[in-house]
Amino acid sequence: MRPEQHRLVNNSAKPAARLKVGFVLSRSFTLSAFALFVDTLRLASDQQDRSGRVQADWQVIGSTRHLITSSCGVQVAPTSDFVDPTRFDYIVVVGGLLTVENPVDQQTIAFLRQADAKKVPLIGVCTGSFILAAAGLMKRHESCVSWLHYKEFRERFPELAVRSDRLFNLDRQRGSCAGGSSAADMAALLVRKYISRDAERNALEVLQIEKARTPADIQPRRPLYDDYDDARVKAAMITMEQFVDGSMPIEKLAAMVGLSRRQLERIFIEKTGMSPAKAYNRVRMERAKSILAQSKAPLIEVALDVGFENASQFTRTFKRTFGQTPSQHRAAALRAH
Repeated sequence: MRPEQHRLVNNSAKPAARLKVGFVLSRSFTLSAFALFVDTLRLASDQQDRSGRVQADWQVIGSTRHLITSSCGVQVAPTSDFVDPTRFDYIVVVGGLLTVENPVDQQTIAFLRQADAKKVPLIGVCTGSFILAAAGLMKRHESCVSWLHYKEFRERFPELAVRSDRLFNLDRQRGSCAGGSSAADMAALLVRKYISRDAERNALEVLQIEKARTPADIQPRRPLYDDYDDARVKAAMITMEQFVDGSMPIEKLAAMVGLSRRQLERIFIEKTGMSPAKAYNRVRMERAKSILAQSKAPLIEVALDVGFENASQFTRTFKRTFGQTPSQHRAAALRAH
């Protein structure tokens, strides 16, 4: 039964579960993301701490009943074979370590494609969006990934839209989230949508979560300029870090945060005391500073990484920014260690 078709058969009958979720766990999946998602459902469905499945139901589905080992070593057993995907309102794919060569088998890929063909929404949790993308299931949909995995997603799937400045995303028939505690935020949104706000509040209170964050909330990472309180400034600077080679035009950067170039410049001057272009240059120099301190990469390689055509131009800009040359900074960092 689909959530929008939910109804009571008669007044004395127990209500059918309003929200049914099937979980697909990858090899070396992230246990915390899975646990937070499923426990949000459990607590929202619960009555008087009895772990009931009154308002929601869920299954861990798989091609076999073999134990699936998480990235921390804890194992989980599937509770259902692959069934007609329309039995579920959502199929949630929980990813994990990206170093695993085949995180799911071909039967699982076929099941996910079948779910897509039958219009069952798919959600990628943590690196689950990588699995959906590899299966060809993220075309025309934007993926939300952790800032930690943004670069690798772009390298693997350069033709797909991706962002890492938000916690999670619900894009028509797709959802994706950065993982960690954002899995609870995404689950809470489904609970609010298909069950009730009271159920959402109950789940979050038991989980000791003050309130659910929204898809518009910024990932709780400390970027280079996290001291600023404007979400648009933070989002712009995170994007600058993602395009640290300087390849992101200011006009496009402004459009990505819903502003014109003039509006972005005005906000940056007001909030940071510098123009977006100057802030972008600072972001690139900070990245170069970090590379110099943590690696033995040749100067020209560092220069190219942050978008300079030659080492001399890079050296002049670095010295103008920090008051010392890249070589002097590297030497000082080595002495400090």
